[in-house]
Amino acid sequence: MKRAYEEESIRWFTQATDEFEDADELRKRGRFYLALFHFQQATEKALKAYLYLKVKSVEVFYTHSIGELSKMALEIDPDFEQIVPAKKLDRYYIPTRYPNGLPGGVPSQYFDDPQEAEEAMHLAKSAIDLVERKIKETKP
Repeated sequence: MKRAYEEESIRWFTQATDEFEDADELRKRGRFYLALFHFQQATEKALKAYLYLKVKSVEVFYTHSIGELSKMALEIDPDFEQIVPAKKLDRYYIPTRYPNGLPGGVPSQYFDDPQEAEEAMHLAKSAIDLVERKIKETKP
């Protein structure tokens, strides 16, 4: 059973890194609303990859909140304190996708700040880099 969690962790981490790369390409193209959402998704999936490996439970999949996932990771490893600011990415989970998430606004037009997208990229990158280090430390 342990092997299954390790394999699943790698699958989730692979998706996280691929999604991060796609998000960064969207950021560079000025498609900020999509980039923001995918930076949130990449971070969520990276944290789930770590938790899958450490907790060995599917309970981590009952939330999409980076804030909650970060707290779970922090309970296991104090190094996750450094990525607590990534919880800011939670604000991009709904309003970047749905017009009714932005009363009177349209996500594709509302999220137009390149600095906001760059900050999101850095937050996601720090979380993904930390998870990558922790996964490598776990390997024999």
